Amino acid sequence: MGGINQKLKEKILESLSSVLPITAIVLALSVTVIPVPIGTLLLFLAGAVLLILGMGLFSLGADMAMMPMGEALGSRLTRTRRIGLVVAVFFFMGVIVTVAEPDLAVLARQVPAIPDSVLIFTVAAGVGFFLVLAMLRTLFKVKLGHLLIFFYALVFVVALFAPKSFLAVAFDSGGVTTGPITVPFIMALGIGMASTRGDSTSQEDSFGMVALSSIGPILTVLILGICYNPSSADYVAVSAPEVHTSVELAQAFAQGAPHYTGEVLSAIFPMAVVLALLQLCTRAFGKRQLIKVLVGLGYTLLGLILFLTGVNIGFMPAGYFLGSALALSPVPWSLILLGMVMGWYIVAAEPAVHVLNRQVEEITSGAVSQQAMQRSLSLGVAVSIGLSMARILWGIPLFWFILPGYALALGLSFVVPPIFTGIAFDSGGVASGPMTATFLLPFAMGACEALDGDILSDAFGIVALVAMTPLVTIQLLGLWSQMRAKAGVGLPAPKPEPDDIIEYEPVFITG
Repeated sequence: MGGINQKLKEKILESLSSVLPITAIVLALSVTVIPVPIGTLLLFLAGAVLLILGMGLFSLGADMAMMPMGEALGSRLTRTRRIGLVVAVFFFMGVIVTVAEPDLAVLARQVPAIPDSVLIFTVAAGVGFFLVLAMLRTLFKVKLGHLLIFFYALVFVVALFAPKSFLAVAFDSGGVTTGPITVPFIMALGIGMASTRGDSTSQEDSFGMVALSSIGPILTVLILGICYNPSSADYVAVSAPEVHTSVELAQAFAQGAPHYTGEVLSAIFPMAVVLALLQLCTRAFGKRQLIKVLVGLGYTLLGLILFLTGVNIGFMPAGYFLGSALALSPVPWSLILLGMVMGWYIVAAEPAVHVLNRQVEEITSGAVSQQAMQRSLSLGVAVSIGLSMARILWGIPLFWFILPGYALALGLSFVVPPIFTGIAFDSGGVASGPMTATFLLPFAMGACEALDGDILSDAFGIVALVAMTPLVTIQLLGLWSQMRAKAGVGLPAPKPEPDDIIEYEPVFITG
């Protein structure tokens, strides 16, 4: 128990260092150039405290439960050699985990012309289908780059026929549906599957599942847009609770907590069912391991409740107010500069980013450090926020950035080590998490509304850009690492031995 307490302390300190910079930036702006209403500022500060606690608990829970469960499920299913069973389980997992993602319900409300349930289950089916595709790719050693080129080309062809007002919402969907629940689990599935092979390409094939799963929502939402042909979409206006006293502050979070508790419970319940079935069928975990996983699920549950309550109640109003105030300032172009600064730091507060960075460092045996990954992600998100603010200020179409951006990312896949392509395209889904949806998107909406812009065509699309730019920066990191290795400055990542990858003995399911 002492070890867990020590790890929890480390995770809390890690989350503190991640959330503190963006908190300091907002505080500095509020006492200098942008006077923030005291109620909004108090909500933000209280939300920051919940973020720190929640992200620390979630990170520990992901290490203790989500990752071991995903790796065990991926490895055990692969070893059964029953393709039909594996396909059915992966599709089912993709659907139920996506339906449970909190951000998907927010996306559904943006498109009133399409019934929420139709949109949610169609998107979930898209994730399930592409998760199966990602599994088959890993199993049959298909090059990730080939699939990415084919399906992104298909996405852009379909986008030509979709309603123009619908494009930003569709591309944003690829980011919001790969959230803190899906990312650690899907990443672990890929690692577990690849670990059973133990060949020369298993290391690079550990990544890519999140990348392919992110394509499904974009494609299915575009197809829905063509089928329903909505004349317009809609958006949810940001409203801040009226807070004048400490009691009202506590009530604001207390009133929101039950809603997010329900969302997290609906997301964790399928995970618990999968754990029970996995344990009954394969005895994957010993008694002590099972207790550790169950405790980890508890940490994950509590951490996500605190995190989502804090970010939705505390950060969303602050983001909206700051965006509108900067847009109406004497120097509206400051939106670009300050947006980039906030983008640089805010990605560190995404809970799934820490999970990805640790996995990359472990899989590459330290050849790609967490610090290098974080800097590359921060650079990518900073650029994406700068581009998003430029779109708002000058009404630049989203396609002007998305099309060349993906073309560059796919072009780089031919010259960088394959493992970096998988890591980069996984990073896009990881970076565009709840912090983007609940702080940066309201920030863009506030700025756009203040400038009398079109919310749907100008503000929406920020999630899509946040998901796109890391594809380039992470692959550039890979190109730089490759050049250093050739120059003798660095060495390629050593490949792990098959026996060191996973601790489970093979168990074959019969019947």
